[in-house]
Amino acid sequence: MSLSRRLAIAGMLAGALALSPLAALAQSAPATKPKAERVQFTTSAGKFTVEVYPDAAPKTVANFLEYVKSGFYAGTIFHRVINGFMIQGGGFDREMNEKPTRAPIPLEARNGLKNKAGTIAMARTSDPNSATAQFFVNVVDNPNLDYPAPDGNGYAVFGKVIDGMDTIDRIKVAPTTAYGPMRNVPATPIVIQSASIVQ
Repeated sequence: MSLSRRLAIAGMLAGALALSPLAALAQSAPATKPKAERVQFTTSAGKFTVEVYPDAAPKTVANFLEYVKSGFYAGTIFHRVINGFMIQGGGFDREMNEKPTRAPIPLEARNGLKNKAGTIAMARTSDPNSATAQFFVNVVDNPNLDYPAPDGNGYAVFGKVIDGMDTIDRIKVAPTTAYGPMRNVPATPIVIQSASIVQ
């Protein structure tokens, strides 16, 4: 076979491969993003649903969903409620006993998400890498919590309330009291009855 003939056949084979359905599919297939899961909370004040963003805060979302799947949040309360700021829950039972948690996770506050009204973020101590199970929902825009404020680290937003803000609005105006050293505790416990992943 002549050199020109061999080159012609090689060219036809290359063209066929380039146009094969599998090759075309591989070229056109977009990069898949992690699925934005939704979690519904049923509380003594009503229901609300949050959508979480694993593409922005993968470790935070994975940690949160593990607590949801294990049933950890059932029976916990919103133990810190400050109208004009946020509502915090997911760590104490109605007798104000703190539930044991898994190891803390690294802070993911530099993800571009802002602490705007309706967003959900992780609570932590002065140690930036101390978040475990407790979360809070911002009831107003709180730019003072965005990275790098207020301490050079910020608070990690990982989702948003997409349904049931009326429930959040009921919780935020609940009368509060002091309970031992803790302030802003709802006088009547606001209990998370269940948290589950929904479609």
